[in-house]
Amino acid sequence: MSSNINRENFIRSLVDLLRKAETELPEDVINELEKARNKEASPIAKAQLEAILKNIDIAKKHSVPMCQDTGIMIFFVEIGRELRLDFDLEAALKAAVRKATKEIPLRPNAVDPLTRKNDGDNIGVGIPDINYSFVPGKTLKITVAPKGAGSENMSALKMLNPTEVEGIKAFVLETVINAGGMPCPPITLGIGIGGSFDKSARLAKKALLRALDTPMDAFEQEILEAVNALGIGSMGLGGSTTALAVHIEKAHCHTASLPVAVNIQCWANRHASLVLGGED
Repeated sequence: MSSNINRENFIRSLVDLLRKAETELPEDVINELEKARNKEASPIAKAQLEAILKNIDIAKKHSVPMCQDTGIMIFFVEIGRELRLDFDLEAALKAAVRKATKEIPLRPNAVDPLTRKNDGDNIGVGIPDINYSFVPGKTLKITVAPKGAGSENMSALKMLNPTEVEGIKAFVLETVINAGGMPCPPITLGIGIGGSFDKSARLAKKALLRALDTPMDAFEQEILEAVNALGIGSMGLGGSTTALAVHIEKAHCHTASLPVAVNIQCWANRHASLVLGGED
């Protein structure tokens, strides 16, 4: 028996989800930005945070993208093992992106890496980036996380020597220092430790989905304090808050390697989720 998820309704729901991700920040992100504004002693940094919060309010009120860089579309798809769909899920996701590009509208960002040819619909080889996982049940959960280039370009990955565990923090700080104001801080840091070369990067991106009010462990807190001590501050103009949170995801790795990836997210930590199905 198939699920009650209709293709046309699915595409419409995905377009609405993309609009929400582009025009509304999650409450936990807004709360952390407000906390940073309230405790900031630097008048310049406080003014930047005020401008960011005003930007967020205007975007939601008028249902317009909060940043001119609407990003490339990254999806995290959790499929219930008992779920059966009567349509091609990946094709439907792409159809939703095409529709959203015209309706919201989204800036067409997806280009061929060598020719730089742009088809104008945010679709291309391997894009949108769709990450699948399977879970118990009959539901389909879709999370979209549009990722802009300003923060993505400042991200980094390094294959550390397995004896260099103490060097992880230094690598993160080096990455943040090199980024400076380019990723539009205050940033959120997603860090992937372990796995393989590519898995560490996927872990880092997944870490960015954690709510910012999720308690950080001692190592995450240690890195956050060290990053904020750098004084880069809001939009790189100084101040006490360079990062809002540090979230780490880990995986076991080969005994001879220690992959570490740092995925930087700008103040606009955009993501939104929906759950469909589940009924008999």
